[in-house]
Order: sequence, then C-alpha cells, then structure tokens
Amino acid sequence: MPLPRLPNIKGLKIAERWFVLAGLGLLGAITLAGLVVTVYAAWLFHDLPDASELADYRPATATRVYAGDGTLIGEFSDERRIYVPYEQIPLPVIQAFLSAEDSRFFEHGGIDVSGLGRAMFKNVFNAATGRRLEGGSTITQQVAKNVLLTNESSLNRKVKEAILANRLEATLSKQQILELYLNEIFLGYRSYGVAAAAFNYFGKSLDQLTPDEAAFLASLPKGPNNYHPKRHPGAAKGRRDWVLGEMGENGFLTPEQVATARARPLVAQDAPRRAEYADADFFVEEARRQAIRQFGAEEVNRGGYYMRTTLDPKLQSAARDALMKGLENYDRRHGWRGAWGTTEFAEGWQEEALRGTRPPERRSWEAAGVENVAGNSVRVRSAKDDRVGYLITGDAAWANANRPLKRGDLIFVERTGGQYALKQVPRVNGALVAIEPQSGRVLAMVGGYSYALSSFNRATQARRQPGSAFKPFVYAAALEGDYTPASIVLDAPISFAGGANGTRWSPENYSREYYGPQTLRRGLELSRNVMTVRLAQDVGMKNVVSLADKMGVGKMEPNLSVSLGAGETTPYQLTAAYAAFVNGGRRVNPYLIEMVQDRDGETIFRADQRRCRDCGRAFSGQESPRLDARGEQVIDPITAYQVASMLEGVVQRGTAASARGLGRWVGGKTGTTNEYRSAWFVGFSSDIVVGVFIGFDDNRPLGSGETGATGPVPVFNEFMQVALRERPARPFVRPKNAVFRTVNGIEEAFRPGTERRQQEEAPRPEVPTGPQNYTDIIRREEEEASGQPTPNTPPPTTPPPPRKEPAADLDGLY
Repeated sequence: MPLPRLPNIKGLKIAERWFVLAGLGLLGAITLAGLVVTVYAAWLFHDLPDASELADYRPATATRVYAGDGTLIGEFSDERRIYVPYEQIPLPVIQAFLSAEDSRFFEHGGIDVSGLGRAMFKNVFNAATGRRLEGGSTITQQVAKNVLLTNESSLNRKVKEAILANRLEATLSKQQILELYLNEIFLGYRSYGVAAAAFNYFGKSLDQLTPDEAAFLASLPKGPNNYHPKRHPGAAKGRRDWVLGEMGENGFLTPEQVATARARPLVAQDAPRRAEYADADFFVEEARRQAIRQFGAEEVNRGGYYMRTTLDPKLQSAARDALMKGLENYDRRHGWRGAWGTTEFAEGWQEEALRGTRPPERRSWEAAGVENVAGNSVRVRSAKDDRVGYLITGDAAWANANRPLKRGDLIFVERTGGQYALKQVPRVNGALVAIEPQSGRVLAMVGGYSYALSSFNRATQARRQPGSAFKPFVYAAALEGDYTPASIVLDAPISFAGGANGTRWSPENYSREYYGPQTLRRGLELSRNVMTVRLAQDVGMKNVVSLADKMGVGKMEPNLSVSLGAGETTPYQLTAAYAAFVNGGRRVNPYLIEMVQDRDGETIFRADQRRCRDCGRAFSGQESPRLDARGEQVIDPITAYQVASMLEGVVQRGTAASARGLGRWVGGKTGTTNEYRSAWFVGFSSDIVVGVFIGFDDNRPLGSGETGATGPVPVFNEFMQVALRERPARPFVRPKNAVFRTVNGIEEAFRPGTERRQQEEAPRPEVPTGPQNYTDIIRREEEEASGQPTPNTPPPTTPPPPRKEPAADLDGLY
C-alpha cells in the first residue's frame, strides 16, 4: 500500500508568509491612508472658521451723510455697501438672483448635487479650452466663500466651502443666508451688495427697480467687468436677457413680462456717484474730518452710521455759485492770461483737447480750438462735437487786449445762443461760510473755487489776516467799558515807537486824510484806521485780544497793529465770532454734524446737549417748555446790539454801501489787508451770518483797488438774495434794559445811565468873540429881548468849504 503524499510544507510557509505580508501591507496602507486623511483633515479644520459667528456677522457698511432736509450728500466707506434686511429686499430682486445663481436654493441643504454634476460636465470642456473652471457653487457656498474663505480656485477651498455650507445651513435660516449673500456680494461699479449696486448703476433704491434692472444686477456675480454696461453693452444686455428668461422658466415672470423687459434698453449711469447732490464737497470732507476725530476712522468708514448734518442744500448751492462767480469776475477784471494749450488740428486733436483740466462744477464749459482769427472775429471748433462757431465779440476784444488769440490755441468756451463765451479758470481763490447765529449750525461752506482742482479748504484751513473785519471787536471792547456809540474820538495823525528799522509807526486812513473828532459810530461805518488805533490804545490791546479770543476769533498778540487786523484767523472762526453781535452776545461753537445713529438706529451723538425737563409731559393747555439759549455769554446784550446797529450803518452809509440794496436790518464789515493781499466781508441779518474771503493761496497781492467792497461784497449780495428769500431779514432784538435816544438823526442804544452823559456832553451855544457884524449884534439883542433862542453859531460870513466825501472804501490797511 503506497504511503500518503505529504504536503509541501515549504511552499505553504512561503504562501502564508506572502499572505501575511500582503495583509500587513494592506493594513499599513489603510493605516497610512487614515493617517494621511487624519492629518489632512486636521490641517483642513485647524483654520476653518466657525460658521456660528455669522449669526452676528456685521459686514463693513458705508456711513451715509445727509443734509438737514434729508438730501443724501455723501458717503464714507472702505466698501460701498448699504445693508438692507431681508424683509426690505423686494421680491423681484430675490427672484432674479435665485434664477441666475441658485434656483433650488430653498430645496437643497447647502450643496446642490445635480448642479455640481452639471458643473463637472462643463469643466471637461473648460479644461480642454483653457477656461476658468466652474464650481457649481450654491448661494450658501458662495456666502461661505465670500465671508469666511478666500477667492482662490483650489480643491482645498472647495472642500472647506462644502463643509462650511453644511454648517451654515445648520446654523442660519435660508432667509438669513440669502440676506448675507445679497448684502455681501461684489457687483462692480464699486458696489458691495444689491442696494449699493442699485444706487450706483441706476440711481435708484431697491424698491424702485424694474424687473429688467433687477435681472441686470443678478447677471453680475459671475463677472462684473465682463458685463460692464458701458464697456461691454452687448454682453451686458445679453446676460440680462438670459436672466429674464430664467425668471420666466421658474415662473417668476409671464412670457409677456419677459418680452416686455427684454425690449427695454439697458440704461445705466456713466459712473458710480456717492450722491446725486454734488455741490457740497468741501462741507462733506470737513464733516468727515470732524467725524473721524470724534469716532475714529474704522467706525466712520465701516460702521454704517446715519449722519445728519446742518447743511441747507439751497443755501449751499447758492454759496458755491456766488463764490465761483465772484472769483471769475475778479479774474475777468485782471485780463486774459492766454490759452491753456495748443494744437495743430492733426488727427486725434479732440482727444488731447478733452483732457484739459476743466472744473467739473462748470458742466457747460467745453474745450475748443481757435481755427481762425480776424481782429475780434474769432472762429472756434468744439472738441466735443466738432461744431464750429464764433466767440462773442466782446470776449474776443477782452482777450486780444492782453494776449491776442491765434490759430491753434486751446481754450474753454461756453455755448451762449449761437455764439461761444470765452472762459478762463481763475487762479485766485476764496471761501464762503454761512452760520446760523442762534445755534452755530453751519448752513453752507465753500472752501475754494473747485474741489476737484484743489481740495484745500480755505474756510477752515487758511489762516489769513482779516484787516478791518477785525475792527468790530475793538469797538466792542470799548463799548464794554465807558464808551457809547456817540462817544467822540479824534481822527488825527498819531505815531508810536517800534516801527520798522527803528522808525516810528504812523497808522494812516485809507484816504491818507484825517477828519477830526468823530463819533464811534461814524468811525466804524467809514473804517477810520487812526480812530481805531487811538481807541485800542485807550481800551488796552490786552483787553481787545482777550475779548476777541473769548468770542472765538482765536489767540492774537496784544500789538496795536492787531487792532487793524494784523493777526491771523480763518473765515470759519471769524464768521462764528460775528454771531455774538446778532444773538445777544453769546458765543456759539459752529458745528456741521447734527446727529449720528449707528446701524441699529441708536442715537450715539447729538449736537444739541440741552435738556428739557418738561418736554415729555402731556399737553394740558399750559405754556410750552422753554429751552435755555445756546452758548456762553461773552459780551453784554446791549454791547452786541450797539455793534450790530453800527455795522448796519456800514451797509447803509459806510464802506459796504453796495449791499444797501438788500434792504434794512442787514449789517457787516469790509476788510482789506496791507498791499491788497486779502479781501473780506463778514455780513449778517438776524438769522444768518456770512463770511466771504478772497485771496491767492501764496498770499500775493490781489491788485490795486481790490478791497473788501470790490470782491467779497458782491459775492455776499449774490448769496444773500437767495438766503433772504428763505430767511427774511427782521429787526435785531432790542435788549430789554437798554435806553434809546436819537443822536444825529440815528436811534442809539445806551446802557442805563450812559445816555445822561451824552446829554451833558451836548455842545453849548457859542458866544461870538472878536470883531462882529453890527447887524448881527442888533439882531441878537432883539432876540434876547423877545425871549427867542439864540442860534448856536452865527451865520457864516463866507461860503463854507465844499464837503469832503470819504473814499469809496476805507478798509483796514495798516
């Protein structure tokens, strides 16, 4: 019997060994793969944001700035965004974005598998043609990417995006996710979120959008630059029409509505604008600086504040127009400076001409080239539309009188009827500030000819010598003492030690003449320099500069030359200081920001800090609550009224008589500095104080005769014609305890007791001495016998000398 065959022990051991090794290898591979996955997951999750943070997410939102009447005048932002809650987003806007981006948004759980499959299929073609890969991202995934992740295209980011999308769906409601998406997404035109985009593209709020406009906004997330309405109008309209079609497919629009919307042209604004109202650039920038000082740049630019200012848009537009016109008139008086460029009329000359720096505020100006010159007949060609016309003959003569025009000159013109007016950008600059004297509210502020050409705010940043515009503070200091408006001060030569190069300083009047004893009123009305210096010397310059500082002009050295305006201040400060003459002697601090609310509607700042204890009580027929007047009392109300009355005389009878046409109850003071370097006028009615300054930025002379009456007063007149329609002039408030007497035909106010001094100082009848006419002696004796009064002075035996008229403008030259 054959023996049984033994198994191949050696072969079995080798097989088992390989099987074990294979098992160990597989186990190691699995372990390694798990380790890799674990490490990758740890790396992936270590910096993954917490989706729950989005429950309190507050995106950077623009601070919007409004005028006192609610007009939007500006925006402060790093990202131009207007945050709108879901409940306030119109349904057509929501439907448009759902149709364009994620029609199954309310059905999926954060990841749309079918949409992801479609995207993967398209990516095969995109990869072959070198195009950007599509992600198939849902709105939830886009929120995760936009808010929590970066914009890179990578597998890691897509995995993170998917994880975060699931977390978002578990943390937030669908409405909250959609609210975040519609407020966060970038839509071009410097717009973040749908509300900012609606305003920037169409100048509308969300509830004003038509379906085709909403569809256009929904077409932008895929690539705002690819569908720019001005650069790529065809692509933009095509994409918009596609979105409209998707809205129809989803049942949001009927076929008729889709056809109607597609037939509408795509009309967008040329460029995004922070506000429709564009006359307040200097004011808005100053408000921004003040807000940053108070709240910080981060909060102002990202906090989404509502900021209401003191601006009156009607007065602001009037101020800008008046100042620009006044500066152009000054420039006109000083002649044509020549063309700003030249051309040979070669191919493309229009593009070169259109690059000329035209002030944006002068929208009707256009660049043109001079084609032919025949004396004062000048033919020009517009660079904008190639239209040919002729300059107004008077403008051509004005230019030819200084620097004759020639062929090829590039100039600015303005179409007037069938001709063109020649225009020139002024080199001189200036400022205008209008303040409400009772409160300090800044109603209007213009800091220069054009903000686009120079953003330097001459109203708040330019420190200049005010000239005679400072004199009212000298007279106020005197009236606070023992002087009255009827007090006499000598207008005669005077000199002091301490002049230049060891000489004596001898102030002079503008006319270089002297007028003898004059009342304080007459001295201020006619701006007598020598009288002012005598008055300041008697009162004491320390008292004068101390009072001026208390009233808000600023700190100055107690030198006699300062009494004639040799110190420095800004138009903003000087105008605010004049308010005390109108409001009864109180210093009010000027301000631009009335109220600020945060994004939740909580008031975090209010300019008026006065408290009213009885304002909240129910009305039962009692007298209404009374608030205390604003500001600190810095001069006696009688002194304030006296100065206001004397400054009214400046307009009625003095150096600002060219403003007399504005009517009664308007006062002010002109000012001109040495060598005509600065010209001023600060004027007022009972409800508004206006300061006007004109001067070169480098402080060069304005030119002979360029006084406060020549340049600033016409600007004031132009502005006040608008202001007085809104705020009619009314009599200045008469102090209750003042005593009124008529002096030289003018009603003057006196502090009680000082009016008797005026009566005591009245001139007594003069008794003639020396040789006399016999008939005069007989007449006098007969009058004394009959009890008739004797005249104060005998009749002149010779004709009186002709009356010496004062100079047209006796401003503060020192």
